[in-house]
Amino acid sequence: MKDNIVIVGGGIAGLEAARQLLRLGYNPIIVEKSDHLGGHVAGWHCLFPDMTPAKDLVTGLIDATNQANIFLNTEISFMNRLKDSYNIMLSNGVSVIARVVLLTTGFSVFDAVRKEEYGYGIYDQVMTNSDLEHWFNEGNDDRIDGSEMNAIGFVHCVGSRDEKARNPQCSKVCCITAIKQAIEMKKRFPDAMIYCFYMDLRMFGKKYEDFYISAQRDYGIRFIRGRVSEVSENIDGRVIVKAEDTLAGKPVKVTMDLLVLMAGMVCNKDSGSIAGMVSLQVDSDGFFKSRDNIADITSSTREGIYYAGACTGPKTVPETLAEARSAALEIHSYISRA
Repeated sequence: MKDNIVIVGGGIAGLEAARQLLRLGYNPIIVEKSDHLGGHVAGWHCLFPDMTPAKDLVTGLIDATNQANIFLNTEISFMNRLKDSYNIMLSNGVSVIARVVLLTTGFSVFDAVRKEEYGYGIYDQVMTNSDLEHWFNEGNDDRIDGSEMNAIGFVHCVGSRDEKARNPQCSKVCCITAIKQAIEMKKRFPDAMIYCFYMDLRMFGKKYEDFYISAQRDYGIRFIRGRVSEVSENIDGRVIVKAEDTLAGKPVKVTMDLLVLMAGMVCNKDSGSIAGMVSLQVDSDGFFKSRDNIADITSSTREGIYYAGACTGPKTVPETLAEARSAALEIHSYISRA
């Protein structure tokens, strides 16, 4: 009989782990609280730096896991440790006994309303990176009506590297996401001036630096180093952005048709409740705490519980997929030793 492996979270980490576990002969059971698989990536348009359609990745993973047991609109109601397995009660009334639990609960997007100085929820022409991805896919946001745009701005580090927002950590992907979205907007509005307001550009991934250079050289996107100090609205409903250009040593004031806030990654609110059920440790940033942040990032401090993806901290798509594969192998090794 195949061993049950409960995977909590049906994003790309959960799907990739399920794909690998199926290959290894296990019975993965995916528990997803929303009504769809693919997590945040399912709502994205293209993935940096190659501009690969996100739907291609998500569709491929879903097709590869069609033999898994999948519960949508379902959460973990109760979980406790038995002698050599876990007893798990789902919110739909189903009870599962599993040798291993893999947590792939991902992250939440910082609520940009909390940064009142940027005007999200106050001014009509201010949106978040998630809102813009939705427009790329659906094209039905009143803030972008298809008319000519003269100026578009992107604000990095909204809710990240921010002590006041209680999230001092870098969200890792905001800089490259801003560049990707800026290029996409330039392609749609070639006559628009596009600005990126940043603290520091963190181009650590493969081809990220090339992507950044291309944004300047090939698309004319202007990068301004300095925090945005004030956002307001003029009588025409356009957004007025004030910032300090720390490289030029002078203030900047730009009137824009659209301002996009790069809301960062924060811990998933569900992490705390799941952690409390089986005494899992969470780190100072609220993300799950791995057994070892260097050599054993996919293992928890509890026997039989593993992690993959952004439930332990901000991750890129390649990192998330790699961790999911690693976790599947760790699970296989654990069960084989038992």
